[in-house]
Amino acid sequence: MTGVGFLQGPVVVNKCGGRNVSDRRKWRGVCSSSGRVQLQIGSSEGEERDTELDLDDEFDEDVVVDTDELELKRREHLLENDLYASPSIPAKESTKVSVEVGGKVITFETGMVARQAAGSVIVRSGNSMILCTACAESTTSPSADFLPMRVDYSEKFSAIGKTIGTYLRREGKPSEREVLTSRLIDRPLRPMFQNGFFNEVQVLASVFAYDGSISTDSLAICGCAAAIHISSIPLVEPVAAVRLAHIDGNYIINPSKTEVELSRTDLVVAGTRNGILMIEGTCDFLTEEELLRGLKIAQESISKICGALDQLRIVAGKEKMDAKLRAVDDELLKKVEALTDDLDEAVKVTSKRLRDDAINEIKDRVFTELAPTREQVILDPEAAENLVILQLTWKKHIAGRMRRLILDEDRRPDGRNCTTVRPIHIVPSFLPTAHGSALFTRGETQTLAVVTLGGDDMAMKQESIDGDAQLRFYLQYSFPPFSVGEVGRVGAPGRREVGHGKLAERSLQNIIPNKEKFPYVIRIENNILESNGSSSMASVCGGCLAMMDAGVPIDRPVAGVAMGLILEGSRIAVLTDILGMEDALGDMDFKVSGDGEGISALQMDVKVEGITPDVIATALAQAKKGRLDILSVMKEAMPSYRESLPESVPKIHTMSIAVKKIGEVIGPGGKQIKSIIEQCGGEDIISISISQDGVVSIMSTDLDAIAKAVQIVEGIAVDINVGQRFTGKVTKTLPFGAYIEILPGKEAWCHISELEYKRTEKVEDVCKEGDILEVEISEVGRGGQFRVSRKPLLPKPPPRTPENSVNSSDANGKDQKSKTEGKELSSKPQAKDKSPQRSKQGERTPRPQLKDKPPTPGSADPAE
Repeated sequence: MTGVGFLQGPVVVNKCGGRNVSDRRKWRGVCSSSGRVQLQIGSSEGEERDTELDLDDEFDEDVVVDTDELELKRREHLLENDLYASPSIPAKESTKVSVEVGGKVITFETGMVARQAAGSVIVRSGNSMILCTACAESTTSPSADFLPMRVDYSEKFSAIGKTIGTYLRREGKPSEREVLTSRLIDRPLRPMFQNGFFNEVQVLASVFAYDGSISTDSLAICGCAAAIHISSIPLVEPVAAVRLAHIDGNYIINPSKTEVELSRTDLVVAGTRNGILMIEGTCDFLTEEELLRGLKIAQESISKICGALDQLRIVAGKEKMDAKLRAVDDELLKKVEALTDDLDEAVKVTSKRLRDDAINEIKDRVFTELAPTREQVILDPEAAENLVILQLTWKKHIAGRMRRLILDEDRRPDGRNCTTVRPIHIVPSFLPTAHGSALFTRGETQTLAVVTLGGDDMAMKQESIDGDAQLRFYLQYSFPPFSVGEVGRVGAPGRREVGHGKLAERSLQNIIPNKEKFPYVIRIENNILESNGSSSMASVCGGCLAMMDAGVPIDRPVAGVAMGLILEGSRIAVLTDILGMEDALGDMDFKVSGDGEGISALQMDVKVEGITPDVIATALAQAKKGRLDILSVMKEAMPSYRESLPESVPKIHTMSIAVKKIGEVIGPGGKQIKSIIEQCGGEDIISISISQDGVVSIMSTDLDAIAKAVQIVEGIAVDINVGQRFTGKVTKTLPFGAYIEILPGKEAWCHISELEYKRTEKVEDVCKEGDILEVEISEVGRGGQFRVSRKPLLPKPPPRTPENSVNSSDANGKDQKSKTEGKELSSKPQAKDKSPQRSKQGERTPRPQLKDKPPTPGSADPAE
């Protein structure tokens, strides 16, 4: 054994019974098991010499350093220099792996932060940065029969240098966008865990920096997959995701926000090196062939990212935990099969309720025979685990019976073959007082879709790190527990309801008319009344019919259908319009919406470790046939949208005003627009909204109120120039003039001297409140004040002559007297004006001002 060490200061090497060696120099000592110590001693001048110390054979101890003296000298040395008095712990260096995808570099970094987590990765692209972590319990709950994984994605507003506008000024309840992204992360990761791994797992993704270049959802999927992959949590293989855009016939991987706005698609595709796990997004009626080409391009980029994640695991990965996997017991499966000879007949019952009753009767018989008692489950963890194994065995058994029925006999539980759509029944205008409604029933799935039309104040407001937005169209999906015959929670929508509603909304998004063609905000409410599979696609059909019933001029009708997959080795069966049982026990849930020409939205989830583009192509072709069958029934029930809006729909008038006039129409604190609403009947009768680009929307069921509001807004927003003539109403008289309303909401000031050419003693001699006068704009102030004159519209008096002057003086002695007084005043010496004159060339000329500022009502005129 050899040891090497470095010390500074006097060193004393002691050998029991031997001599001491002491020297204040650097030393390097090597002690071998043979009993020889070689010291390389360097003096202060840098000299070195070798000194060998022979140890007697009778002493086998190694060289012993006098630690007491060393500690004393070390402390003396540290006191001389406080810089070294504190410990220096080097920071652990991080591990980084970068990959270029779509012309953008994605970097995965681990080892710097969140080191207590089982796996933590910072994923970067540009200046965007997302921290992804994964943790798992070391043991499995005795009663767990599924993977209890929770994924939470959050966006910090500090990532863009802002604070969220809530009362507490901190992030709280997840937004709709955060919920959808959390689901987006969960869906491709879940099927890639080892079968039977039921430990609780928590995956978190937090956006700490965001530059707005590309969307964060696909990055978060990659980051969370990387965190699990390098951790001790068992994952079969890495997962990655990309965003896909289609512009001018070309596909772009991870496009910018500007490119997404120009794209015909907005898809997120996730998968492994060899298969696709998840698809989510919208298409502007792309054909199936165009979509498949894009999926193949996305698969290449996904495979490239998965390679980078494998490299990260090689460098920084942890050993996978030896988790206890719960698997089906073959012996137990044989016992279950022996007790269920009549299960095939129960599976073939066409009615959902009767089928469930028949299957549950057989299940009760099996569990009564093989399951531990309730008391055993409570007291004995092993008994609870045995119950879970029995539940897994039962699920595998019934799934096997259903799958064999489909693959061997081409017969599904409700009696259909693989390509048939369930019977459809449609009732338009189901609700008499709603703006639009439709009851859509397909098999044992039923939805009541209701459309409400309104103004801009009904738009849904959203706040995110991408900025604030207002949605003119949105769909809300409701799934009450009675729809499946159960007792359950009623309240705020859960993650599933949010996700299903968003899918139906995306399916209809591309047929909504623009605001110029149809100025209404559209809200669709989908109430699921019965559910036996594909309720989200029923919401697409019902929502489309309800909009047509409300008179929304949609571009084309759209339908949706859910596809399933049974995969047994090389045998494949694609199912059209799947049931709830086929969804639960099958291998895929592939929802596709659109028309006969192309696809408007799609969502695919699988329970296997990825599927190939060939399987997707088969499903898309079969889905198109199913959509056409549904559309033909929808067109029979409602060939086109209604030509006129229902009477209950408020009428909307839109007009444009100059952006600079928005403030005048709104007024300080909204005073002006509130006044307009009150003049037109109040908030219950009319509503007015103004967009930032100057579009004014006036909505009311009273056409007269709309006409009056339009007149007032036009009057406020019109540009008034000198020389324009108006017929106005006298609103107030003062001793020195009158206020005249030249337009609704606009008043002008007319001085007493501008009422007539001749001298006017009293304003009331010419006009009084309520009189109508024709006036001309004589001056426009910078603050929006107006001066008017009545003189230009009156006949001019004849030119003054000496005779007229005498007659005038005789007729009005006061006038003659005032002239005499004026002459006397003018004969007095005048004070010299000492104000500086601005006559130099190049000096700025003062802006023109009103000759005298119009007084506010109730004030005195300074001139008087």
